Amino acid sequence: MPLQYTPCDILKPFIRNYSVITIDKDIKNEIFYPSGYVDFIVKMSAGNAATIIDGQYRDTPPFELLGHLTVPTRLNATKGTTILIARMYPYACSIFFPNPITDFTNSATNLLDVYAKDLRDLNEVMLSKISIVQQIDLIESFFIEKLKKHEKKRQKIQQLSLICQHILTTGEGFDLNQLSSTLGLSKRHIQKQFFEMVGLTPGTLYASYRFNRSLRQILTTDVSLTSIAYECGYYDQAHFIKEFRKFTGITPFQVRRTLIKNGADFQKAVNIGL
Repeated sequence: MPLQYTPCDILKPFIRNYSVITIDKDIKNEIFYPSGYVDFIVKMSAGNAATIIDGQYRDTPPFELLGHLTVPTRLNATKGTTILIARMYPYACSIFFPNPITDFTNSATNLLDVYAKDLRDLNEVMLSKISIVQQIDLIESFFIEKLKKHEKKRQKIQQLSLICQHILTTGEGFDLNQLSSTLGLSKRHIQKQFFEMVGLTPGTLYASYRFNRSLRQILTTDVSLTSIAYECGYYDQAHFIKEFRKFTGITPFQVRRTLIKNGADFQKAVNIGL
């Protein structure tokens, strides 16, 4: 199971948690489920790892940003590989990185191409630190420095966080008209803000959230798939299966079979945050 750490107070509005995971057996073509979050990944050990996003293979560099995923994604890793993941809220990535946020959607980006000197320097210092807590402190210093340089974005981020919170606490079907009315913001404004600062439409973020609700039940309960479909707001089981395959390339039935094969702890370790 992954070790998890809480961010410092100034970063709590932007980062959900830090997780450290060591792969305890070779994995190949393992399903990596979309989380609705953006992951800042630090490769902390020897060993090989790679992500395959919609068929595109990318070796994991020392620092990687795994953006919002809406397409089937797979993971390869050798036994003993250790990674640290800073899991960012859906809206937070735009305050830390200069690129258009859509550059990161459905992509595993080598962050040395974004912050070459900063991250090379950070990597050298991290190699001299023994404890995980010390390494997380260094990463937090990097984030705080970027945060201070983008103070003007914080007001937009605060508004967007409220919109995301509303979407992620919606128990039933997503309705943009209702969201617009509830928040007193135009639909166009909401959609524009989302595209610029999240990299997804509001509807796609909700679909990712609904998918994860269903996935948690598949992985942790023996409730029938039909019941899960209705409880999570799908029209019927056929709709559930169709939407599930968009994200994973497989059906909910196949996920349950994989769970039986590998075990719940393995799935939770590979898919941080479930």
